[in-house]
Amino acid sequence: MSSDGKVPATAIPGTTLGLATQYHPGHGTHLYEGKVVASLLGHVTITARAAEELPTISVARHQKRREVLPDVGSVVLCRVVRLVPKQAIVSIQQVGTTVLDTEWQGVIRSQDVRATEKDKVKIYESFKPGDTVRAQVISLGDQANYYLSTASNELGVIMAASEAGNDMMPASWKEFKDPVTGATELRKVAKPS
Repeated sequence: MSSDGKVPATAIPGTTLGLATQYHPGHGTHLYEGKVVASLLGHVTITARAAEELPTISVARHQKRREVLPDVGSVVLCRVVRLVPKQAIVSIQQVGTTVLDTEWQGVIRSQDVRATEKDKVKIYESFKPGDTVRAQVISLGDQANYYLSTASNELGVIMAASEAGNDMMPASWKEFKDPVTGATELRKVAKPS
């Protein structure tokens, strides 16, 4: 509330919007020492109620879309960018059902590919560049990468192209098959959902 008693059009957290005797606190506000105070950054709105009730004052965030960030436990879709002997470097393109505007880099380490026989995993038999992979974020990792895991039946390669360039179909939990050439290629296959 400004010094002249007017309610501001926009508010930042902590801004006094009015007295509790004048307004009922709505979304984005709270009561503090008898005053209605903003909890969010956004536009202030006052909604008139029945004549015997106080008007409700609320703060709504600006409608700018915010980027969703991968968090530990999130299921993500990513594309394999390159392989190194002990890990696959991926580009995270979707978190849950939200397609990202910005791609984030992730790493699937060989010990995080399968839940069993972790010491026998070979990255080049699990992924190929260009594969689309469903994975789960297991750690926020370092400054450059999210650490991902495919150590679950539902996680792994969901789309892959053969060396001939054809879309392949899952043949087993560790193979994709090219329906045109009949050739099979090794992958860590995700169980179809």
